[in-house]
Amino acid sequence: MARRTIKVDYLARVEGEGAFKVVLRNGKVENAEFRIFEPPRFFEAFLRGRAFTEAPDITARICGICPVAYQMSAVHAMENALGITVAGPLRALRRLLYCGEWIESHTLHIYMLHAPDFLGYSGAIEMARAHGEAVRRGLMLKQVGNEIMTLLGGREIHPINVRVGGFYRTPPKRDLAPLAERLKWARDAALETVRWTAGFDFPERARDYTFVALRHAEEYPFNEGRIVSNRGLDITAAQYEDYFEESHLPRSNALHARLKDGKAYLVGPLARYSLNFDRLSPLAQQAARDAGLEPVCNNPYRSIVVRAVEVLYACDEALRIIAAYEEPERPFVAAEPRAGVGFGATEAPRGLLYHRYRLESDGTIQEARIVPPTSQNQASIEEDLVNFVESFLDLPDDALRQRCEQTVRNYDPCISCATHFLRLDINRG
Repeated sequence: MARRTIKVDYLARVEGEGAFKVVLRNGKVENAEFRIFEPPRFFEAFLRGRAFTEAPDITARICGICPVAYQMSAVHAMENALGITVAGPLRALRRLLYCGEWIESHTLHIYMLHAPDFLGYSGAIEMARAHGEAVRRGLMLKQVGNEIMTLLGGREIHPINVRVGGFYRTPPKRDLAPLAERLKWARDAALETVRWTAGFDFPERARDYTFVALRHAEEYPFNEGRIVSNRGLDITAAQYEDYFEESHLPRSNALHARLKDGKAYLVGPLARYSLNFDRLSPLAQQAARDAGLEPVCNNPYRSIVVRAVEVLYACDEALRIIAAYEEPERPFVAAEPRAGVGFGATEAPRGLLYHRYRLESDGTIQEARIVPPTSQNQASIEEDLVNFVESFLDLPDDALRQRCEQTVRNYDPCISCATHFLRLDINRG
């Protein structure tokens, strides 16, 4: 029997350390494995015994690209446990901060990590020689996202201004005016990014995914909403563990998440967009249609266009928030410690991020659980490799390997985020 193995020992243009191997026999995929070998970092263990007030700063260190997502999920879970609600300008500022993270994270992926796959380059540096204007646009657009994070978070990486109940300091309205001017340019640049990515050559491949994302009654989801799917799921964050489960597979230092019926599911831009198209701003909806996207997108290779649409939305939403902003009376809502369990789920750039904390009466964290987007997407990545590789078998090995890498990069996997836990069994004989 003819056997063919396509593998990459070190994935490039992803955050963290991963690999994959696809084994083909007689023109069929016999096995596909996405392997995460980055050492686990034990964040859930680090949180145990710490004060609830420390969670935003500790969880922010999980990722240098999407620290806000971890902070926001942590503070929402803590506030859920402590029985407090953040509303008004403080809630709006949280959405603005999340806009900044979506802009910088999505733009990094679009221009530096994913676009080279479509334009035939090994990386962004090589691509810049022929597409210098586009790369400059991407770098400047990313910088606007960083500026939002600096203003609201205190710095652009691992923000330090977020706390349970709100912020340590909130900006005066006058400080937002220069940012609004920058965002007007960014919105135009984001619209051009949608047009630019829409012109790429996309493999016409699609799957009938189970999409999972937050959905809010009025907004495109960042911090709040119910967890829904296109298969009828509609639950609160507190019910997450009733419907989803994780398992430790020997090939990965990140837990694999599946629905409890054993099925894989997809989180991230495709899921969020397909479940919330009607919640996008009119400008973002029209840009998506002009780019050839339907309200539901099942082609993972077009995820780069969906990300561009989300960047456009984030710029549009940031400008709306700034225009309506009124300074709050206080930068935070007071939070008194008490025993309880809190649940939080937000939409990281890469998808649904779930946190659960159990607190003792003095506010000490007794137990923590964090389920990152990449953990949830691992099974779907492997299913994409199984389903799509067979249609590319006419390619030589090097080209097929590149197509497999592109298939993984469709997900913008944040591998370091996912490796926070490892089960260790010790048999002392």
